[in-house]
Amino acid sequence: MDRSESSRSTIGRRYRMDHTIPGMDSAIFCSEKYGGGGARHYIRDLEGRLLRKQEKTGRVANSLARGISSVFLPQGYPESVSADYLSYQVWDTLQAFASTLTGTLATQAVLRGVGVGDSSATVAAASLTWMLKDGTGMIGRILFAWLKGTQLDQDAKQWRLFADLLNDLAIFIEILAPAFPTIFTLIICISCLLKSVVGVAGGATRAALTVHQARRDNMADVSAKDGSQETLVNLAGLSTGALLAPLTADNLLLTHLLFALFTTLHLFANYRAVRAVVMETLNNARLRLLLDTFLREGVVPLPASINPQEPLLPAFWRRGTVRLGAPLHTICQSVAEHQRAIKNNRKNYLLGIHRDTAQDDRLWDVVSATHLLVEQLFPTLVSGAQSSGWLTERHQLGPDEWRARWGPGDKKEQ
Repeated sequence: MDRSESSRSTIGRRYRMDHTIPGMDSAIFCSEKYGGGGARHYIRDLEGRLLRKQEKTGRVANSLARGISSVFLPQGYPESVSADYLSYQVWDTLQAFASTLTGTLATQAVLRGVGVGDSSATVAAASLTWMLKDGTGMIGRILFAWLKGTQLDQDAKQWRLFADLLNDLAIFIEILAPAFPTIFTLIICISCLLKSVVGVAGGATRAALTVHQARRDNMADVSAKDGSQETLVNLAGLSTGALLAPLTADNLLLTHLLFALFTTLHLFANYRAVRAVVMETLNNARLRLLLDTFLREGVVPLPASINPQEPLLPAFWRRGTVRLGAPLHTICQSVAEHQRAIKNNRKNYLLGIHRDTAQDDRLWDVVSATHLLVEQLFPTLVSGAQSSGWLTERHQLGPDEWRARWGPGDKKEQ
């Protein structure tokens, strides 16, 4: 075969790959796709080979979209994440952008307060202020994690919104701080204390939301891509802040107006972000709403109908709560009271009345009736919850660690 014949043969093969010629089986032999990308199809040629069917339009745009998706979205998106992932990320991106801009305004105020641009300011005074600020934040992080760390998993959405509210308050304090030079250091330390709570609550709840969003044991990938998205948004925010800095440097009125605008946007976007999250695990708030519907209507509502009703601010005080995992002495102090607590109880738990509650025989009758009611309704509740899409293998009800074992030879724990 000479070179001209070889060239014609090659051209013929390329033609068959890109176009369907008469006599070729044009039926799609198989289709495939990568994650949530568009499908591509394969057909057979006359010789039985599989050839990729070429798309006539949109190839460059599709390649660009796939490239951006691979950088900023988890592998396998959207099947690899929860259904609420996109709506949450859109609002979360918007709030991060607004937060970066308000943070830029606050940084200007803090630098002005520590003496940047003031010839009379000393390096030692500025360094001391900065060290006190950072030290206060470190202590605040430790204290808040100790006091509220166990609640962050249970009420991730509430604490996420609370953290952002606190962040805006801290930024507002920093912007006002230069107006009070005599107590500037104290004000900055208070602001940093608030931001330490923001750091712990925001980071912990972000991790809890990542667990919810990751649907293929891909928590690390979801978290990494979330970090990439946030970095890109922060870069955009810093660029915008750099453009605004010359305008706001000596204009307090404009600074305050921009702060009000961006804070409003930040809070609204945060509210929409946490409202977009549909958790399938049960915490105390979602369980109360679920039980209310179940006891009134006899059906278990879907997660999508319960989550929009969930309160979005954490409750710092509670009334009439059920305490899970309480020490024995808070429930009963005699064998007779113990017998009351386990009356009609065939399950592996102990139900009683807290010692701080007024003791009344009628209350123990309620406990006994509750055992019977739970035994009757619990199987229906669990099966209905599973059918409605709730996760029953794990929960976020926040039980304490107290467990009891009856007698040296009894292995049953309650």
